Amino acid sequence: MKKYVKKLCVKNVEFLREDYILLRLSDPHDTLPEMLPGQFVQIAVEGSPATFLRRPISINFVDKEKNEFDLLIHAVGDGTRALTRLQEGNTLSCIYPLGNGFRIPPIDEGKKKFLLVGGGVGTAPMLLYGQCLKAAGHEPTFLLGGRSRRDILELERFENIGRTFVTTEDAGMGEKGFVTHHSIWQTETFDSVATCGPKPMMMAVGRMARARQTECFVSLENLMACGVGACLCCVEKTVKGNVCVCTEGPVFNINDLTWE
Repeated sequence: MKKYVKKLCVKNVEFLREDYILLRLSDPHDTLPEMLPGQFVQIAVEGSPATFLRRPISINFVDKEKNEFDLLIHAVGDGTRALTRLQEGNTLSCIYPLGNGFRIPPIDEGKKKFLLVGGGVGTAPMLLYGQCLKAAGHEPTFLLGGRSRRDILELERFENIGRTFVTTEDAGMGEKGFVTHHSIWQTETFDSVATCGPKPMMMAVGRMARARQTECFVSLENLMACGVGACLCCVEKTVKGNVCVCTEGPVFNINDLTWE
């Protein structure tokens, strides 16, 4: 898939929490390219001397009619905190779309049920995946997890796409516990499972899927620098050897990884 280096325009900056923002971008000159769920954008953080490397951010939502797309950003360091200070009308240097995304099966293969599991900022690609699956005629179901209610983001947007279930460790919303503790694992079956979030969570979801002989795909969040496979910063061990997550992933079949 072709990659673009573009100056994109900031259309809106919405604070979902004090440390989470929804950044809306558009291309004022061209139609946005096709962007698959799981793909990401490398953003140059200008005006922040400590962050000369671009920051990889998952694509969260695409509005083709408005020629806009959203990025969900968790402000945890100098670079992402600098992005929270952006204002409408600012421009950002972006390389996109990068990586390989989740597959959207054609409906002639049959309507399928998908369980999309996200934790924290890892819910970002799950929203776009659900959006694309629904548009293709499939049935996405979301399972979102967090430590507390404040970690559950964009709930209304998920609910507008498909059934949405929640777990929180403090029982502040939904069922208490981790995403793997939710009762849906015992009451329903799915044709495919996808997950993104902290690695221990993804590994646990992968084990649940394997135990049910259900295919499972994960979107890895390895540290990245270049985004194009040159720096070897994001290498992941697979059954075929070491690969760069930014070019071979970030989406992998769980069976291709060497996780236990």
